[in-house]
Amino acid sequence: MDNVLRGKNIIIGISGGIAAYKTPQLVRLLKKSGAFIRVVLTESATRFVSELALATVSEERVYRSLFPPADTTGTDYTRHISLGEWADAFVIAPATANTLARLSAGLCDDMLTALFLTLRPGKPVMIFPSMDGQMFLSPSVQRNIAILSGQGCRLITPESGELASGLIGVGRMPEPESIVSSLEKALQSTVPSSPLCGKSVVVTAGPTREKIDGVRFISNYSSGKMGFAIARAASERGALVTLITGPVYLETPSGVKRLDVETAMEMHDAAKSCFKSCNIFIGAAAVSDYRPATSFEGKMKKEKPEIELTLIKNPDILAEFGMQKAPGQLAVGFALETHAGLDNARNKLSAKNLDLIALNFFDRNTSGFEVDTNILTLIDNEGLTTELPQLPKDDAADKLLDLIEQLYVKTRQ
Repeated sequence: MDNVLRGKNIIIGISGGIAAYKTPQLVRLLKKSGAFIRVVLTESATRFVSELALATVSEERVYRSLFPPADTTGTDYTRHISLGEWADAFVIAPATANTLARLSAGLCDDMLTALFLTLRPGKPVMIFPSMDGQMFLSPSVQRNIAILSGQGCRLITPESGELASGLIGVGRMPEPESIVSSLEKALQSTVPSSPLCGKSVVVTAGPTREKIDGVRFISNYSSGKMGFAIARAASERGALVTLITGPVYLETPSGVKRLDVETAMEMHDAAKSCFKSCNIFIGAAAVSDYRPATSFEGKMKKEKPEIELTLIKNPDILAEFGMQKAPGQLAVGFALETHAGLDNARNKLSAKNLDLIALNFFDRNTSGFEVDTNILTLIDNEGLTTELPQLPKDDAADKLLDLIEQLYVKTRQ
């Protein structure tokens, strides 16, 4: 691997755990790789590692308080902002349970938490939790880890081994060499080789549910797997991804902002708020076409041999975006068909003013809802058709994004 660390600006955040004693060696290794380092300490961290040691190995001032000394002049008063702009990556090692809680809650009461909030979007944040094994596995800590992961932070699971308490278990911070290797991989993945890097991509995924009463609803078999695969692949290409999903049981892809909705109207409102700001809108959700005109409170009883439901049409989210998209924005849709697929897909492509549509035939074993594979035919607005073989949905998502990249570059010319 090329030396991706050379010339990079790295912030090392240290919180108050015993593993903090390893951080001077981490700083030394990063400096040796050609990176520029700034070190930020919490108040508790000073009990485990000295500011003097860190200042010596980094050859830079060490930061702790948000408030500079009284005789400070110039930009030191806003150092928490300028450092957030300066940094290419933020490494927090070790991250204690207390620090994880403060970060997940959005607190901003020292330099470390302030820098976490001011770091510019798209810059990797790598967090290395380190604590007693039972603390790490506690529901509270795992909740905070899930929140931070959902915000795009990279949480590295601690290693197992002998802990400071004398117990054996998970909780050890990786050695400095391993942290450096993880940082190299993270920075390598942010190299702007994709036209989507830094671009805003909105993906809708999963089904919607339209309430009949308090316990029944109209929906479909969509699992959300295709939409989540697209969101994951776009994020890996450096895109700033917003995933708007109906009710599914899938983990949020790393680096993706997730918005959970239930009904078509809720998905419409969430998507509409992104219309003007996004570069690419990909409608992979299976949105219910209709909803009951009224829904009943509580549970309807089986008192009548039959009932009538009046259904009204839901808004067509993708068509709405397609009709109002500005030059340079792309609209991409899906067409799940059971017959006359190509004709129906081409009609949808034209009627919704899309740039690309992905046709997939419903087959309960190989393609469409719930399964892990798809067979897509991609049709662009110039009539070019690309037939893909049966592929895992992650691979199909990559093929789709390859074509989206080509279209996006063409729109910028």
